[in-house]
Amino acid sequence: MIRIMTVTVHIDISTPEGRELVHDLEKHKSVVMIEDSLPETEGEILQKTYSVEQAFNNLYDKLQAHYGVDLREL
Repeated sequence: MIRIMTVTVHIDISTPEGRELVHDLEKHKSVVMIEDSLPETEGEILQKTYSVEQAFNNLYDKLQAHYGVDLREL
């Protein structure tokens, strides 16, 4: 019987060494499975997601503040 062992490793990919380790591991897709997760602080996800409409409205608001013209009305 083949016994599959699982190892959980936390690698800091904000450093060049961490990114190099992950890059080396990605070369072995048949035996390595990498799961990416968003960083969490006290149960809250740091990254907010926006719908396409919200993103464009935010963009239009910033352009209007910068140029003084509402591009939605052109």
